[in-house]
Amino acid sequence: MAHTSHPKVRVRRIYDPPEPDDGLRVLVDRLWPRGVAKADAHIDTWAKDLTPSTGLRRWFHGPEGEYEEFCRRYERELAEPDAAEALSDLRARAAEGPVTLLTAAKDPPHSHTEVLLQALNAS
Repeated sequence: MAHTSHPKVRVRRIYDPPEPDDGLRVLVDRLWPRGVAKADAHIDTWAKDLTPSTGLRRWFHGPEGEYEEFCRRYERELAEPDAAEALSDLRARAAEGPVTLLTAAKDPPHSHTEVLLQALNAS
């Protein structure tokens, strides 16, 4: 998958220090990141409705997990009503100003955040 992003949406690791141009800081991991105190996270919202389900996350990190299939399954999850509504809300927020999606993923371009960025770009 090519790396694309909404003009005002970027992905950063939660472990990186906040930057002045981050705008709205949104945690997009289902689990709270290890080693990060909530008081030090500097997040504005935790978008659990936009994260891969526990089952999908476990499948992806298990022996059967494969990235392209993970992307297809996650896209289906993002089309479900709660996720679609949260995605629409986030898209509206990005239209108002910068949004930074925060993740603990070691390789964000090969994680759920890439799928999420593409879904934000879709109209």
